[in-house]
Amino acid sequence: MGFAHNNVLHANHFRKDWQRRVRTWFDQPGRKLRRRNARKTKAATLGVRPLTLLRPAVRGQTIRYNRKLREGRGFTLAELKDAGIGRKEARGVGIVVDHRRRNLSEEGKKLNVERLVAYKQKLIVFPRKAGKPKKGDSSTEDLSATTTRITLPLPESFPAEAPRKITAEEREFEAYKSLRTARANARHEGARKARAAKKEEEEAAKKK
Repeated sequence: MGFAHNNVLHANHFRKDWQRRVRTWFDQPGRKLRRRNARKTKAATLGVRPLTLLRPAVRGQTIRYNRKLREGRGFTLAELKDAGIGRKEARGVGIVVDHRRRNLSEEGKKLNVERLVAYKQKLIVFPRKAGKPKKGDSSTEDLSATTTRITLPLPESFPAEAPRKITAEEREFEAYKSLRTARANARHEGARKARAAKKEEEEAAKKK
């Protein structure tokens, strides 16, 4: 740090006593232990309940991801109705409800109904007061059974089929041709009906 020419002299202040302004953090291990104990206490007060809420199995969006199953936002009201679970009851037993979602296929609806039924069979509802069980609480035998906090896993996207021989009918079947024929039939159905009705009217007029 030299001085040259007609410049201002440096006035560096190196006596700020920086050690008084340093933020120390020596209680990290203690805080870690405190958080862990708090989690244990909270888990004990909550009792035995699933780690996560139950969500439906839905297909991913777009052609790229629709082969995969993932967890959706919540079960539809129709799925809950078929499984015999009320919407208010569902929220109390760890089932997420989404009133906006709609079922677009019978297969998807059936899959989620089966998921709800399987969850309901494994569900154990402890009474608030041990001596006064209410409607919907589990029986004494169920309460004594072993419990787990693991949620239901998602089913396979496409269950594997056992290998088999291709039949002669399948070999002769032309998938592309069948699709194009069905599409053409659906497209021209209205015009063909109108033409057939007009033809019937003309024939009826001739007979008169």
